[in-house]
Amino acid sequence: MIQEIENSRIPKGRIDLIGFGRLGLRVGIHLIQVHRGGPKEIGVFDGQKIDGGDIIFTMKGAKVGEYKSDFLNKLCTHDESFRKIISVCEDITPDNLDLIKGDVVAIQIAGGNTIPIAAKIIKHAQKRGAKTISTAGIFGFGDETVEVRDISEFEDNPAVDELRKEGITENHLIVTTNKLLRDKEPITPYTLDEVAKQITKTSLKLLKDSYD
Repeated sequence: MIQEIENSRIPKGRIDLIGFGRLGLRVGIHLIQVHRGGPKEIGVFDGQKIDGGDIIFTMKGAKVGEYKSDFLNKLCTHDESFRKIISVCEDITPDNLDLIKGDVVAIQIAGGNTIPIAAKIIKHAQKRGAKTISTAGIFGFGDETVEVRDISEFEDNPAVDELRKEGITENHLIVTTNKLLRDKEPITPYTLDEVAKQITKTSLKLLKDSYD
């Protein structure tokens, strides 16, 4: 009986990570370590290459000039029959949304106004029946409470308000410290660690709900 239960707890489905910077790498590392479940496939989407400022990448052994999205392949030593990394060395744009195949789509893009493309990704993923999660302000020193709630439950978060203006008003999860650029606080490794934990746990729960 125990053996049958263990045999049933195998990786299933796919989680896509849209954006693979300092936060995305942390989530990816967590996901490849999941045992007795978790995703069968992890899609990684990022068109940027590693530079000298990407300290967490170089600390883990990455070389400057490599594509960020390819690096998770190097870290994941599983046999592909157990867990496969699908690396896409492109940024997601309105023209390549069909590359997104995940049952769960986690968006960690940053830099500039990312709201319009995030909204397009969410709409496309949800049209396919996928569950979606993204960030909306993850600044802070590291002792902030990291919240995970549906977008419909937030107040006084400009990033959430902008996403709502794009038509994302419900059935989309937001991860945030409720600290934004306006608060003039840094983004520390401690904050990124906690946010990554919440994205990982939430994505795994969403994936499990899709298959159990």
